[in-house]
Amino acid sequence: MSILFIADVHLCNTKPKIIHGFLNFLYNHAMQAQALYILGDLFEVWLGDDEKNIMHMTIAKGLQSLHKKKVPCYFIRGNHDFLLGPKYANLCDMILLPDSQVLKLPSGKNVVILHGDTLCIDDKSYQRLRNFLHCQILQKIFLSLPLSMRLYIFNCARTFCIKYKKYKLKQNLHIKLQTVIDMLIKNQSKILIHGHTHQPAIHNIQISENISFKRIVLGQWNKYGSVATINEKNDDINLIHFPLNKQ
Repeated sequence: MSILFIADVHLCNTKPKIIHGFLNFLYNHAMQAQALYILGDLFEVWLGDDEKNIMHMTIAKGLQSLHKKKVPCYFIRGNHDFLLGPKYANLCDMILLPDSQVLKLPSGKNVVILHGDTLCIDDKSYQRLRNFLHCQILQKIFLSLPLSMRLYIFNCARTFCIKYKKYKLKQNLHIKLQTVIDMLIKNQSKILIHGHTHQPAIHNIQISENISFKRIVLGQWNKYGSVATINEKNDDINLIHFPLNKQ
C-alpha cells in the first residue's frame, strides 16, 4: 500500500470536470491507500465553514467514505482555503495539520510536508500579506461577518489579486534552494513534499558525494490529476499524472 499526497485541486462550482475527477480519485484510488494527505488549496476559495453548498457537501461525503474504509485523511491549509476550520474538517472526517508537518515512515525516515507558499521567502509583499491574513483576531472578525459581506469583500480583493498575480508571474519568482535545504536539515529529513507552485517535478538535490535531498512538487489539477505516492514497504517515491476523464 502507498501513502498518497495531493494539492492544488482548486475545486469550484465552475469546474465540474475537476469535481467529478476528484471524486473518482477518492472512490477508485484513495480507497486503496494507506493514507491520503491533502497539502492545501483543495478549494479555490473558502470563506468559512458556514458556507456549505452542494459541492461542499458532495466533497465531504466523498472524504467521509475514506474514513469508513479506515483510510485516514490529513489536511494542511493552503493560501486559497486557509480559513477552512475544524467544523468542516470534522464533517469530512479529515484531520487538520499545522502549516508544516514531519511524517515518520515505517522505515524511520522523516518526510516534511507543507503547502509551499511559506517557502517563497523572496516574495516579501506576499509574506507580509500572508502574516496579515493569518492574524487570528482578523480572521475572527472576518468570519463573524454575514456570508454575503464576506463574499463582497472577497470579490473586491480578487480583482486586485489577479492583477498582482500577473505582475508576479513576470517576476519569475522561485523557491530558493537554500530555504529547502535549511528546512530539511532542521527537521532531520531528506525528503520534502509541497504544492503551491504548480510546477510538478521531482528534484534531486546533491549536496556532496554522501549527502542528497529530494524535493517533490505536486501539480495543479486541471485536465490531469497529480498525486505523489510513497510505497510504505520500500520508500519508493513516484509522481503520477492521470487524465481526470479516464479513471
